[in-house]
Amino acid sequence: MKRGYIGVPKLFSDSVLSFRQLWLDILEEQKLVMLLWSYFSVVFTDPGSVPPNWRPELDEERGDTDPLTESEFGTASSDPVNLRVRYCRKCNQFKPPRCHHCSVCGRCVLKMDHHCVWVVNCVGALNYKYFLLFLFYTFLETSLATLALLPHFVAFFSDGEIAGTPGNLATTFLAFVLNLAFALSVLGFLIMHISLVAANTTTIEAYEKKTTPKWRYDLGRKRNFEQVFGLDRRYWFIPTYSEEDIRRIPALQGLEYPSKPDFDAQEF
Repeated sequence: MKRGYIGVPKLFSDSVLSFRQLWLDILEEQKLVMLLWSYFSVVFTDPGSVPPNWRPELDEERGDTDPLTESEFGTASSDPVNLRVRYCRKCNQFKPPRCHHCSVCGRCVLKMDHHCVWVVNCVGALNYKYFLLFLFYTFLETSLATLALLPHFVAFFSDGEIAGTPGNLATTFLAFVLNLAFALSVLGFLIMHISLVAANTTTIEAYEKKTTPKWRYDLGRKRNFEQVFGLDRRYWFIPTYSEEDIRRIPALQGLEYPSKPDFDAQEF
């Protein structure tokens, strides 16, 4: 009776631990799947290119509401400083608002943030959300790996005897240090981009307007967030958009961006 009484709670405890470990393994696999999904979405999604023969209807950069006339477009040989619309001499085409030329890709990219060597692609209007999710899931993976290795790292400096070969101990120690360093670096990068999303700007735009206090596309944190992640909360943490969001939010296409109605272009 005594042995049986002791065995029941032990069996129950082992079952709970096994069930808990099963769920942890499932969650770990899910995060890995989301990380890979986000990564390949950034790699293989076109960040956004200027449509052929695209021409602006309004001078959105200056906040004008009157349609542009033919004489105001200028030509490729004109002085770009005097043009009322942005023109790329390298691509020989007009540039939509918030569009920049990438010297690596050799083309203009819609709402270009930067060219990322880690994904061998530009980060722009159509894959910026996927890039942010890639950073987020990478941070989660490296953080959990760091926490899992933390007891072994602490035991490495303890006075007691540590099981394992010297090679395994060295590998565990190095893995902990690398995961911790990578998690902290990704966290810093993620925080920087969260601040950019909150202000509805990009890395390039933040550098260009660092001396100007006003930004015409800053619509408030909530609307700024929706212009990157959409309105449907079910899609916020997966690298895709709902058809309804694509239809309702023109900014997701990278060509049209709402701005403050009371913005004075002359003060910018």
